[in-house]
Amino acid sequence: MREDVAKILITEEEIQRRVRELARQIERDYEGKDLLMVGLLKGAVTFMVDLTRAMQRPVAVDFMAVSSYGSSTESSGIVRILKDLDESIEGRHVLIVEDIVDTGLTLRYILEVLRQRGPASLRVCALLNKKERRLVDVPLDYVGFDVPNEFVVGYGLDFRQIYRNLPFIGVLKPEVYARA
Repeated sequence: MREDVAKILITEEEIQRRVRELARQIERDYEGKDLLMVGLLKGAVTFMVDLTRAMQRPVAVDFMAVSSYGSSTESSGIVRILKDLDESIEGRHVLIVEDIVDTGLTLRYILEVLRQRGPASLRVCALLNKKERRLVDVPLDYVGFDVPNEFVVGYGLDFRQIYRNLPFIGVLKPEVYARA
């Protein structure tokens, strides 16, 4: 797998340091409030697990699975909810945990759907922000790292369900996804 990576953008150590910083910031911002963290499957699982483990406060978790990519490297813009939340979010403080935000189309859709369910607050924590690809404006309350417009994998991010278990964020060699 590592031979398919052109370069490492963010090391394992840099990721873990930033995750701890984000956890402290989130804890301060939600002090005295019940927090429900909603992870977007599958990419955000690794980040969300590390983020919740870095917190020193109670936190509830739930998950949604959405699809806008299929097996492609480009978002189709058509979002499908594959798995919805198990619990009601009405009146709750909700923090969406996302692996990467690029076009913003998927996140905008999720925010619209969840706002209709009446949460007390709704915020977003994204590990990676790919600003160059943004097509719609979406609020990002917490951001781990800004990344360039390259195809990144590792630490939960995949290409065709592979590379999620790499402990770093790396740029996938174009020939890997070009031949797919």
